Amino acid sequence: MSLLRPTSLLLALATLAGCAGQPASVSIEPSTRALQVSPGQQAHCTPIELKRGQTLILSLPSNPTTGFRWQLFDGAPQVLAQLGPEVYRVPEEAGIVGSAGLSTWRFQATLPGQGRLLLQYQRPWEQGVAPALIYDCAVQVD
Repeated sequence: MSLLRPTSLLLALATLAGCAGQPASVSIEPSTRALQVSPGQQAHCTPIELKRGQTLILSLPSNPTTGFRWQLFDGAPQVLAQLGPEVYRVPEEAGIVGSAGLSTWRFQATLPGQGRLLLQYQRPWEQGVAPALIYDCAVQVD
């Protein structure tokens, strides 16, 4: 059985202390009102700031039974890696078939730099029709 040397122990504690300052993930769940955009207007969004290695969890209001779906047009691939497909869930308390829920995406901050998350809520088969909702937000990874 080997014992840790004092310098190894100090290095391990310093590493853990440095990681304790940042959360492992950042969750964003804007309201429908924040996503509504009049024609010609930009959706208001506070830029997302992440540290390399953090996970971003983005949840947007959704109801696929209406035919509307969130489409990811820009997932900031220069700074983020998508960790899987969109996951849709209906809150348990709703208990009603066809009720609205949340569409959720998970990304990991991989490289320092800037990017953009752009998603549009629309019916995929409707061409030339403005999206009902837009999520357009700058992403900064340090």
